[in-house]
Amino acid sequence: MNTLKKIIQIVVPLFLIGFVTACEEPKEISSFHPNHWEDHYIESEALSRKRASLENGKTYLSIYSNIYSFSLKNPQNLTAIASLRNVSVTDTIYISKADYYNTKGQLIRNYFEKPIFLKPLETVEIIIDEFDEQGGSGANFIFEWATNPTTPEPLFEAIMTSLRGSQGLSFTMQGKRIE
Repeated sequence: MNTLKKIIQIVVPLFLIGFVTACEEPKEISSFHPNHWEDHYIESEALSRKRASLENGKTYLSIYSNIYSFSLKNPQNLTAIASLRNVSVTDTIYISKADYYNTKGQLIRNYFEKPIFLKPLETVEIIIDEFDEQGGSGANFIFEWATNPTTPEPLFEAIMTSLRGSQGLSFTMQGKRIE
């Protein structure tokens, strides 16, 4: 009887742990929270009224969701941080699109439901989590933005990082204006 009691004391907690783990919400595929931008949204109509006096542009930014280590069979996943920066000390800028594409050029997701604004010297980030493998080694963003004609264009940078044991890896990319 003591043996049966000990088995029950071990098996029941393990069963409960397995049951609770199986019922957990699935992990999100990236740090994409639609309401993250709520305090930065500008109504499309308000931006449309301003558009006549604004300069529009598009910027391309390379993102590496993974890189290859030793061979094509050993990709190493990375956390990617897309940093959107208003470098003006006086003017607000507007970003109307942040579209994320994979290596094959297929749209993965759009990050803004509406255009957002960035106050002078403000920065916001988009995080591509390390376990989000959808982008691949050739992932990229296309950002559409608008500024006053005398305002410096925004700066778009990516920082890719990975930590494995005591090893660290990080590198950066800068966006390139394409329009």
